[in-house]
Amino acid sequence: MNFYIIIPAHNEEDSIGLTLESLTKQALLPKRVVIVNDNSTDGTQTIVESYASKHDWVQLVNSQSSNKHLPGSKIINAFYKGYDVLDDDYDIICKFDADLIFPEKYLKKIANHFKSNPKLGMAAGFCYIEKNGDWVLENLTNKDHIRGALKAYTKACFLQIGKLKPSMGWDTVDELLAKYYGWDILTDESLHVKHLKPTGISYNKASKYLQGEAMYKMRYGFTITLISALKLAYKKKSFSLFKDYMAGYFKAQKHNIEPLVSVEEGQFIRDLRWKGMLNKFS
Repeated sequence: MNFYIIIPAHNEEDSIGLTLESLTKQALLPKRVVIVNDNSTDGTQTIVESYASKHDWVQLVNSQSSNKHLPGSKIINAFYKGYDVLDDDYDIICKFDADLIFPEKYLKKIANHFKSNPKLGMAAGFCYIEKNGDWVLENLTNKDHIRGALKAYTKACFLQIGKLKPSMGWDTVDELLAKYYGWDILTDESLHVKHLKPTGISYNKASKYLQGEAMYKMRYGFTITLISALKLAYKKKSFSLFKDYMAGYFKAQKHNIEPLVSVEEGQFIRDLRWKGMLNKFS
């Protein structure tokens, strides 16, 4: 199975070498790895160049964008800069973060999952973060959801969902659309991936309303948005985040921002969300 991996990277000199090192030690090596150096001002480019000089399947793409770290659009726009230099001779396409350390059998095990289930559209392991010297499961982890940090898609699934949306919520809507089209999604608890920087650590204040906007764009509707915003704010232990999420939702509604999904897809998503919530109480 041919794995193509795209890694957007912005000022990742502390981690990109560790990520690439773990990919060079895979039992099943990737066919192509493209690192998109997105406006870095540190040593990211030099580190990537040193790996590219030793491994012909590693490629550096330099990209200039704004310094603002807006979750969603910035990272996916960088992803497409990498996607544009690749051919379509892949079986699996991955969008990985530049701060992950993969176990040696990661790609091999993911490949085996895809081989054993033709209906499997997306698969991944679990992210672990360092706490007091131990590697513990990141609290945002959910066995029913693949983290945005380590996405892997079959070509057919990737193309059918319309690839990745350059918007906050891209890493939720991809799964919802995969389910809409009948694909299975799998998380493998045995695959422990070290996540060197906890999610959201570098998000700035300009991004605080985008979560609520994403819920509007996924056609959640008011009630599901309210419940989701409460749940997310509770997980992050911040009531002010709940207010930001709801403000973002109402702002998007007021400006009639274009949704990411069709009316039919939106109905499917709401039904799926309600089913998931009701199952937790039954």
